[in-house]
Amino acid sequence: MEYTRLGSTGMRVSRICLGMMSYGDPAQRQWFLPEDQAEPIVRRAVEAGVTFFDTADMYSTGVSEEITGRLLDKLFPSRDDYVLASKVYFPMGPGENDKGLSRKHIMASIDASLRRLGTDHLDLYQIHRWDYETPIEETMEALHDVVKAGKARYIGASSMYAWQFAKAQHVAERNGWTRFVTMQNHYNLVYREEEREMIPLCQDMGVGLIPWSPLARGLLARPRTAEGATTRAGSDAYADALYSDLDTPVVDAVHEVAGEHGLPPARIALAWLLAKPAVNAPIVGATKIGHLEDAIAALDVRLSDDDIARLEAPYRPHPVLGHE
Repeated sequence: MEYTRLGSTGMRVSRICLGMMSYGDPAQRQWFLPEDQAEPIVRRAVEAGVTFFDTADMYSTGVSEEITGRLLDKLFPSRDDYVLASKVYFPMGPGENDKGLSRKHIMASIDASLRRLGTDHLDLYQIHRWDYETPIEETMEALHDVVKAGKARYIGASSMYAWQFAKAQHVAERNGWTRFVTMQNHYNLVYREEEREMIPLCQDMGVGLIPWSPLARGLLARPRTAEGATTRAGSDAYADALYSDLDTPVVDAVHEVAGEHGLPPARIALAWLLAKPAVNAPIVGATKIGHLEDAIAALDVRLSDDDIARLEAPYRPHPVLGHE
């Protein structure tokens, strides 16, 4: 395993972050794994040196956080041995204040997340999306208070427009509040719009990137003849909204380069992402041990300039996707 500083902070994380969204209540989504099936995968990640884990309150309506907390407590000798991240924004109940980034919801949500996770602090607390109904000043001050209360060590953000992220950072700096240290953005070989504005902004600010969907919800990993073969692929409406047949040339290029290297396509797609200078740790979901093994092995793959050019050449511009 390789390790790196998270953004410009002093905290070090494994270069593979295990995303915990896949672990939850199968009654909610067919592809969620219950705790007993998730444990061997998380155990293998720990054995391989993964120390960075990302979840969110809304994943399986809190069940993911509960599973994450129990497994990490069982698999690590000490809370200080791993880096734990979670997120806030999406609805967690039917009430008017059960969603968003108001002070009320943030303060209630951090306590609820810590209770489900069985810990007294998060290492990274992230806003899951931009809240158009709450002044950013209110959100940033509330997050600052979460940090000062010792409930989170750092704060981060997820998919939004670059101007929004810049505004949030400016508001925090102007008021002496805690700034974001990470951006969890939508970034992979078939969706590279982040290269236009967000990634250069983050590089300039010293903000670390921890991309979500590094394999495009599995599109870049599955055999080309079995796009609907997995349970998730056949029931993931969100993936259908993000990607289409127009992305097939990129997928074909990944398979061609993978074939020449004698490697699974997932390793090639992740190696491309890991080679990007602003990327700290892609957030990799795993419902099989093999998914995890491919992610870990990608750290050892070295792509040539020609490989990279061939992987990037078929890219087509997209509308902004993933900010909802």
